[in-house]
Amino acid sequence: MPYTRTAVALHWLLAAAIVGSFCVGLYMTSLPFSPQRLKLYNWHKWAGVLILAASALRLLWRLLHPPPEDMPMPLWQARAAHVTHLLLYLLFFAVPLVGWAYSSAAGFPIVLFGVLPLPDFVGKNAALAEFLKPWHGRLAWMLAALVGLHVLGALKHHVVDRDGLLMRMAWRRSP
Repeated sequence: MPYTRTAVALHWLLAAAIVGSFCVGLYMTSLPFSPQRLKLYNWHKWAGVLILAASALRLLWRLLHPPPEDMPMPLWQARAAHVTHLLLYLLFFAVPLVGWAYSSAAGFPIVLFGVLPLPDFVGKNAALAEFLKPWHGRLAWMLAALVGLHVLGALKHHVVDRDGLLMRMAWRRSP
């Protein structure tokens, strides 16, 4: 049984936003101080806010619309998939919230799309900013690793098991 169209749309929107934001984050940190770097930092922050909002929508949709029944698979695979999904959801929220807290503690406000100032998540605090900065990166790398594991698991089901699991999250489904 496939996922709902809304679940599929939220899945792929969040996937694209997370991969894009991760790539921008890697690139922007290697740049020297410049207008380009500042622009990318702002885009990265905006993406983080949108990821946070999309994650909340996705979680709400998931709570109100239970997913299709699990595919038959060995118990260890089902448990690994369940734990991976729980950790993914946790990191969907943790990565942007820690980034927002870091930005606030460092004294760099988030102004969504350059027009909507968001409230500081925490007060300005240099020591807290220094503590949070590496954690935003570490959590992002953990999320990237879990996304990679998720993709490998889906590909394993598609190529090796040929059980149709991947097609449950496809944009188009045959009638």
